[in-house]
Amino acid sequence: MKWLARAAVLFLFVATCSWLDTIKDQWYVFNPTSLHQLAQAAIAANPNNTAGMINHIVTNLTAEYPTTQIRLNKDSSEWVFNNAGGAMGAMYIIHASITEYLIIFGTPLGTEGHTGLHTAHDYFNILVGEQWAFAPGQLEMERYPAGSVHYLPRGTAKQYKMHEGCFALEYARGWIPLMLPFGLADTLTSTLDIPTLYNTFRITGREMIGNLLIGKV
Repeated sequence: MKWLARAAVLFLFVATCSWLDTIKDQWYVFNPTSLHQLAQAAIAANPNNTAGMINHIVTNLTAEYPTTQIRLNKDSSEWVFNNAGGAMGAMYIIHASITEYLIIFGTPLGTEGHTGLHTAHDYFNILVGEQWAFAPGQLEMERYPAGSVHYLPRGTAKQYKMHEGCFALEYARGWIPLMLPFGLADTLTSTLDIPTLYNTFRITGREMIGNLLIGKV
């Protein structure tokens, strides 16, 4: 009977997760196409000015989305290191909720690593510089210059390189908490940068909880 009860609980858990996965689209607020257009507009309005691009993006998002619908972090000075998949850069979290995140990620130095194998679709809108990518079996690299978007469907992975300096507006939609172990593993096993770990948890938790409090899953 104990094993039957455990099997029933496991079945219920899997069934619930499967059902939630079919309805998660109703909780999305951002649109990948609109974000790509916003990134391109930011580049056009602020050539060779990364800070101006970021300000353009945040200002437009704040004007478009009311605080009753979604919480946005407008403090563009709130940057933290991010080590994941062997790559290192810094990120500014504009939005984080259970089903979506929107960040600025990049480095003026260049970096490369593994994209990770995620439960979310990822849209990497290049603002400055260029990103290169490669999947097993490809004999030529993919190139993504400023103004383009590198789309990575969930369940797929690539090697990527942010050639020299590169910054991007990254949007992910899916089950965001399941992406966190990848984003934190290098800090726990390699850098041991406890202040960065603390600030990553603090900012991500604050934004996710803040969004849940207004009904944004």
